[in-house]
Amino acid sequence: MRFVLSQWCLLLTAVFCQQSAHAKSIRLATYNLNNYLVMDRHVGAVWRPSYPKPEADKAIIRQVIKQALPDILAVQEIGTLPFLEELRADLAQEGVHYPYAIHLTAADQVRHVAVLSKLSPAAVVKHNDLDFSYQDGRKRVKRGMLELSFERTDGSVFKLFVVHLKSRWTDVKADPESQQRRSREAEACRNRIIERSYDLGLTDFVVVGDFNDHPASATLRRFYRKGDFDIGALVPASDSRGEHWTYFYHKQVVYSLVDGFVVSGSLTPQVVAGAGHIVDIPGVLLGSDHRMVYLDLAEPEPALGATD
Repeated sequence: MRFVLSQWCLLLTAVFCQQSAHAKSIRLATYNLNNYLVMDRHVGAVWRPSYPKPEADKAIIRQVIKQALPDILAVQEIGTLPFLEELRADLAQEGVHYPYAIHLTAADQVRHVAVLSKLSPAAVVKHNDLDFSYQDGRKRVKRGMLELSFERTDGSVFKLFVVHLKSRWTDVKADPESQQRRSREAEACRNRIIERSYDLGLTDFVVVGDFNDHPASATLRRFYRKGDFDIGALVPASDSRGEHWTYFYHKQVVYSLVDGFVVSGSLTPQVVAGAGHIVDIPGVLLGSDHRMVYLDLAEPEPALGATD
């Protein structure tokens, strides 16, 4: 009996410690869901016009989310709002509850960015007006940019900017792999981020999403610096095997790192262990051709002498 009670106390202690550790950090995640919508697609060896994402694929996506259990989940390639609500309802059926759902409709009427959150946003701004010069005209940032502000335990605020930049597919011969267009999208987003953060005296922010380009690309450099002004840095991330890729391009059998987090300088010291994590559970690529990336942000320590 004494042994049973001792084991029970140890279990309670472990649970309490996990809860306490979780309470001192906020877990952010980004996940491209690979066309969580209705479209023409191959299902197995059969071509299906106007077909929803298969239920088996959705089940894997939910397993990935449950593996990480993020407090704030940014998603890309979600369909219209009903698809986001479907994902939220399916997760709730499996015990994972997100009270807050934010969806953005921009120039791309098919694929959208969105956020599911356990934390209440202090403010939400939907940037669907971002544009830039391109090929003797002007274009809109295709998926826009979501801006969410969250208040922390010490009353400070950090901002989350969610993006999904232009893919490499293009029919513009003068811009192979859409490199110019993607860089211009990044520049338009970057300039708005500066206006909505540094120009307002708010230096704690995270840019998160699918950048559709590699860490040293012109696209990502737009988020690191503007001239001599340092903006942020890409947080390194790896899976359980020490591998760093987040996207698998099946047609060419290419693995690349295109998803993740750019964190502002003032917020970087609060990234737990200074790194992120890539979810690599079995079958992960059956749900999406991207892998989820997540990191933990430590909550600020209470000021010395502070009382409840």
